[in-house]
Amino acid sequence: MMNKKTLIILLFLFSSFVVYAQNNVNWDSTYRPGNYTSRLETFRGYPDSKNDIIFLGNSITHYAEWSELFPGKQVRNRGISGDITFGVLERLDEITSGKPAKVFILIGINDISRNIPAEIIAENYRRIIQRIQKESPRTRIFFNTLLPVNNTFTSRAHFNKDDQIALVNQKLQKIGVEKNITVIDIHPAFLDKDGRLDKKYTYDGLHINNEGYKLWKQLLKPYL
Repeated sequence: MMNKKTLIILLFLFSSFVVYAQNNVNWDSTYRPGNYTSRLETFRGYPDSKNDIIFLGNSITHYAEWSELFPGKQVRNRGISGDITFGVLERLDEITSGKPAKVFILIGINDISRNIPAEIIAENYRRIIQRIQKESPRTRIFFNTLLPVNNTFTSRAHFNKDDQIALVNQKLQKIGVEKNITVIDIHPAFLDKDGRLDKKYTYDGLHINNEGYKLWKQLLKPYL
């Protein structure tokens, strides 16, 4: 029979292996979605205004009709479907050069799906904030927490990573205090009783539908 000392050693070795495996998953900071270049070129062709309200992010931002959601507001859609935090950093000059009034950011779920560690995502959040504060000091920064997902839909790489989503959101909240920027915690409002993205707000377990955008609008309204 295995003695207590041997059991402790085996448990230590197993936990060390798990930590090692988690920290050595392959990920790629150079990934850019296929529409990245063409979409960015389009953005660069638009005129800028210091009254602009920028929505910056991935497909969840990209697919929104912001001018319809906020009529009368000078809103600009700077979402690129599939983008990650490294992609946002690469194109951030297109945002800061216009010196916009406000920027609302939702980014990071594709990083998680591509196995980019939470610590790296958090550091990229800091870098995004630092860049905006340095290059466009008058711009007010609003970060959204990551939305939940729902793994009862057709499988995606984004599913079954609820712990990573929670960890990134926790880190973002701390960064908000650290960097003195506003973090809008939208995550809880989209949860169902089982802790998943509520089916009434999504059509695929990841992206939000019209009802989801209506809810997000209400959550953002006080900050516009």
